Amino acid sequence: MDVKAYIASGILELYVAGILSQKEKREVDGQAREHPEIQAEIQAIARLMVRMTRKDPPDMPEIDWAKITPVKNDTLAFQPGRPTQKLAWTHYLGWIATLLFGTALLWVYVENRQLRSDVEHTHQQKGTLEQQLVEEREALTNTNNLLEELRAQNVTVVPLRGQSIAPESFAKVYWNTTSQSVYIDALGLPEPPKGYTYQVWSLLLHPFTPSNIGQLENFSANQERLFQLPNPHVSEAFGITLEPEGGSNSTTLEQLYTLGAVEP
Repeated sequence: MDVKAYIASGILELYVAGILSQKEKREVDGQAREHPEIQAEIQAIARLMVRMTRKDPPDMPEIDWAKITPVKNDTLAFQPGRPTQKLAWTHYLGWIATLLFGTALLWVYVENRQLRSDVEHTHQQKGTLEQQLVEEREALTNTNNLLEELRAQNVTVVPLRGQSIAPESFAKVYWNTTSQSVYIDALGLPEPPKGYTYQVWSLLLHPFTPSNIGQLENFSANQERLFQLPNPHVSEAFGITLEPEGGSNSTTLEQLYTLGAVEP
């Protein structure tokens, strides 16, 4: 523990003034037993407060009402020739100083706790921002890697046009013949109905043979609408159909949304 910082926090003054909770008092007691510097500081603060309050406030003098007579303007005044007793106001200075000292200590303590809370909140915000920065850097790195892969010379780009069931739909296939994988850009496909999913097919045209590549899973959650699927097949075209959730082993192309041929 940083003893100097603990002493400077103001908690020892509040301990001597007796305005800490029982839990906080026990904590100070433990620190004082463990660190002689803290014990010495407590004793020094106590001696200071004793010096400030060494004079007890005197009793207020009793007023002898028999010595007071009315004057012409109906006010009261002491009779001439009878001295009045002066109040020793200096005796109260120690108590007034103690009250001001205790108030100042309480303010310092409250401000110190608020400062600690603000510092902790700042550290939490810093940690959150650092985590967001790491995630954004990772996302940027992944995006750059993806762009490099899509722009490679061995990647064939196949645009898929909307069919009669959904003429406004469109998609794009990036086929990497070396890695035998495809990226499907499905941004132009509408949200699939509940209980259905999009399925991608590799097609041979003569004879017509569809081969399942995979489904566009978690379509709604994928904001970029970019999906990677394996494609070990020889492909002359690609199509995307709407199938019951879970996919189909074969298709009749009745729900064909987009279709595109690979250019020779």
